[in-house]
Amino acid sequence: MGDTGALGAVTEGLEEYRRELTGYCYRKLGSYAEAGDAVQEALVRAWRGVDRFEGRSGLRTWLYRIATNVCLDALASGRRRALPMDLSGPSGGGTPPEPPQESVLWVEPCPGGSDPEAAATAGESVRLAFVAALQHLPPRQRATLILRDVLGFSAREVADLHSCTVASANSSLQRARSTMAERRGTTDGPAARTSGDRVRQVLADRYASAFSRYDVEELNMLLHVDATLCLPPYAKWMRGVPDIHTWLTGPAIGCRGSRLVPTVANGFPGFGQYRPQVDGTGYVPWALQVLEFRGDRISGITAYRDTECLFLLFGPPRPAGRVVARRNARLECVAEPSAAT
Repeated sequence: MGDTGALGAVTEGLEEYRRELTGYCYRKLGSYAEAGDAVQEALVRAWRGVDRFEGRSGLRTWLYRIATNVCLDALASGRRRALPMDLSGPSGGGTPPEPPQESVLWVEPCPGGSDPEAAATAGESVRLAFVAALQHLPPRQRATLILRDVLGFSAREVADLHSCTVASANSSLQRARSTMAERRGTTDGPAARTSGDRVRQVLADRYASAFSRYDVEELNMLLHVDATLCLPPYAKWMRGVPDIHTWLTGPAIGCRGSRLVPTVANGFPGFGQYRPQVDGTGYVPWALQVLEFRGDRISGITAYRDTECLFLLFGPPRPAGRVVARRNARLECVAEPSAAT
């Protein structure tokens, strides 16, 4: 590259791309923590190699090439992340789950909009179902689809990034789109039709109120007829209002009286759930609920039970009443702010 001043300008510009690179790596890897590590490694590699940056491609494209290679290294083992519906068919709501499958690499939620890049590339493209579907693509196809359909890279830019021909890049994109269409019949891409922001917020508020009152009939009205409920790290998941109703009024009846406090997960409304102690002495952190929407209904609920990690990452406010820290949890015992419904 050129003089020391130019090198310094490039070096200072690297950090500006951290947030959007995190969104890119999250979509590829399905893990917010791993995405952060991948971006850090990519920026370190870029900093070490900045004197070799020749400027023939833009700095952004150069960084994405490095980040793509870091992710490809991370995915070299062939293990992919999954949600419960990727492992088995739906089960009835009347039976409790089998023991948790701790060996499974689960698709993880991400806080907020994940990567506050341009509004056109956030939101739908980081929703949980889309990120989970991406995990079924071979790593290079996954990168190609995200770069083209989410981030707006041209065919030539993607070809240069992968060191292949434009025809090869276009062929990879078509195969990726075909696989995505097969995996998610209602998902045509990152911009699949879902509710608008205002509708989602109204639905989320009504859901929080109904769940806190444990008004299961009201919850039924808010759910899409084909809504899903899954419970990582358990492989169990349910599809349809009847089975979700049976679950809530059967094995999950201990959730009656829970407090839901709002957060944002994968760009959409979500909740930290605090379940009441059996002896009535307070509440225990129970699940991070990530909602998905279709039209004017809730189409999916994913209740992650790893509150020790996720509540620290998402930082949901605490509910009314004394919060009892779980054994080995890193959440503090607190008392008495107001309920969130």
